[in-house]
Amino acid sequence: MSKSRKTRSSSKSNAATLFNRYVWLVDTIYRAGRITFEEINERWQRSSLNETGEELPLKTFHNHKNAIQQMFDINIECNRKGGYFYYIEHAEDMERGGVRTWLLNTFAVNHLINESHHLKRRILFEEIPSGQRFLTQIIEAMRDNRTLEMSYQSFWNDTPRTFEAAPYCVKVFRQRWYVVACSTSDDRLRIYALDRIRELRTSEHLFILPDDFDPQAYFANSFGIAVDESYKPEQVRVRVSGIQRQYLRTLPLHASQQETEIMNDSSVFEFFLRPTLDFQQELLTHAANTDCQIEVLQPQWLRVEMKQIGLNLVEAHKIVGCKQ
Repeated sequence: MSKSRKTRSSSKSNAATLFNRYVWLVDTIYRAGRITFEEINERWQRSSLNETGEELPLKTFHNHKNAIQQMFDINIECNRKGGYFYYIEHAEDMERGGVRTWLLNTFAVNHLINESHHLKRRILFEEIPSGQRFLTQIIEAMRDNRTLEMSYQSFWNDTPRTFEAAPYCVKVFRQRWYVVACSTSDDRLRIYALDRIRELRTSEHLFILPDDFDPQAYFANSFGIAVDESYKPEQVRVRVSGIQRQYLRTLPLHASQQETEIMNDSSVFEFFLRPTLDFQQELLTHAANTDCQIEVLQPQWLRVEMKQIGLNLVEAHKIVGCKQ
């Protein structure tokens, strides 16, 4: 392995280690509610992340605290009255979803497993391969407002293309990580899957995140990761029968989902979104249950579209009799 490649590998390893330390620190303080630096240091010496059992220097603690504020917008404050207790400012926000909740839940489970070695083989996870190589580097570029030089190969191209883009936000969906980035060549926002990135380099070029860019608003009317402006957001009404109603109730397809009509054997669910191909495929996934029926009531064009998909499936799966 070349010296430059070893250096890059070491840099990625160090970045991943720091990322884990940041999340460990947030999780430790959050679960404690109020905790002194001495207590944090004691827990750090017992942590599975601390392979050597070394102490946590106060300077390192403050560096971590500042990095956490910049990277995750989580403020670790200190109450100097009665013993210098550290706490998470607005800790109630941790229970409202988003990256903070995801980070804490993920780390809490991982930490519990590491501390209970005999349970490791009994707890199974879905793997997200795309997050292993480039996620930390992209988050750091977002933090530092630096553009990325990306070599990217989509499923529709035989060869990768290389370009420069400004990373605005990242999102995980269906076991894949995606980055929303603005191309420096045409100022257009595009969505790139991390598992299709071949090479990635953080440039020295800075960018300014537009004040009016809101990641939540950007995806608000979309199902999953598809932001296809050729589909206009509109009301979609779907009748669902059978046990599938329970699945939609416990795991809504979209933030706008509402159960507006409830009957003995069926319910009507309403959505306001772009009825993209991804959303149509999701409806078909639920319709595959033999004990369930899904009927699109509105809009009419989507009802016709879903009917045609069903007819195409029937035609493709016709059983042709064999001549004796």
